[in-house]
Amino acid sequence: MKIVTMLTDFGYKDHYIAAMKGVILSICPDAQIVDVSHGVPSFDIISASYILKAAYKYFPKKTVHVVIVDPGVGTSRKAIAIETKSYFFVGPDNGVLIPAAMDDGIRRVVEISGKYMRCRVSSTFHGRDIFAPVAAYIACGVRLEEIGEVLHSYVAPKFVEPEFTDGKVRAKIIYIDKFGNAATNVSNELVKKMGLKYGDKVKVEIK
Repeated sequence: MKIVTMLTDFGYKDHYIAAMKGVILSICPDAQIVDVSHGVPSFDIISASYILKAAYKYFPKKTVHVVIVDPGVGTSRKAIAIETKSYFFVGPDNGVLIPAAMDDGIRRVVEISGKYMRCRVSSTFHGRDIFAPVAAYIACGVRLEEIGEVLHSYVAPKFVEPEFTDGKVRAKIIYIDKFGNAATNVSNELVKKMGLKYGDKVKVEIK
């Protein structure tokens, strides 16, 4: 099974998503394309990285996850592909892929070279001309070492770490879903460090 997922901030009004799917299917006709979401707020890397990390692990192994939330499109930012223990991730080198990739265990990161891009690359639509074709080639069996040279450093996500002092945590809400549920940057490890257990009462102040 050749699965490619798509997570973008493109919305549902325009042709951008269809163009990317067309490129993928032209290269890998038997690919199964799954839309994770196209409703990420424009250029919101933090929200996109949260959604990706929340969703990626429920897909079969070898799924290729493509993320285009890319405020740096058209600049010198790199285009990367990542192989983890069980998955592949393709997108811009702006930190959006890293939380999910690290969660599964990064094996290698490569900078995408021109060989597997479309012949003409737009300065504003790397989703169609770089990320979609590369994802399709990976889904159809092209090895990561053929995609580009290994990168030993990459952009880390710009998460604000919570502050824990005197039994209090100062945290940040990083995502709110359509039902109003708020996700924070407080990790399970920090909860354990605080000595909290299920059923404990905590006081929450939102500012």
